[in-house]
Amino acid sequence: MNYIYNLRKLIGHDLIMGVGCGVLIENEKGQLLLQKRSDTGKWCVPGGALEPVETFEEAAIREVKEEVGINVRDLKLFGLYSGEDRLITYPNQDVVYSLSVIFITDKYDGVISNSDSEVLDHQFFDRDNIPRDELFYPDARPILDWADGKYSITVDGK
Repeated sequence: MNYIYNLRKLIGHDLIMGVGCGVLIENEKGQLLLQKRSDTGKWCVPGGALEPVETFEEAAIREVKEEVGINVRDLKLFGLYSGEDRLITYPNQDVVYSLSVIFITDKYDGVISNSDSEVLDHQFFDRDNIPRDELFYPDARPILDWADGKYSITVDGK
């Protein structure tokens, strides 16, 4: 199913509301995996859009598998994000207000891949070397919440 793609065929680039599900993935060194987007060249949280009848967790697991090539498990809710920074105009001029459900895990297996067309690269970063000036702005808050050690469930970073 590709709900957003089909919806775009009907309404073009106009504003739609959606839900994005992403996963903050930590390695054994406590570093965070970031994904470099092919459309903007900016770093982001691996994840993507919730499809109809999926759970948040199912969407996050599916998107990570598609984009990163690994299987994640034991997801914990990290934060819920809404607000002005969730209004996104993509390079192709699609406009989305994307509410975000962000999970965190350090449990994964498989080999990280950059073969998905949406991805240029994947790298692990320490808290002190997050590329703050190169973050895809909708993902900046959860990434910086992680970097600042906000591990309790947050709503809009609070």
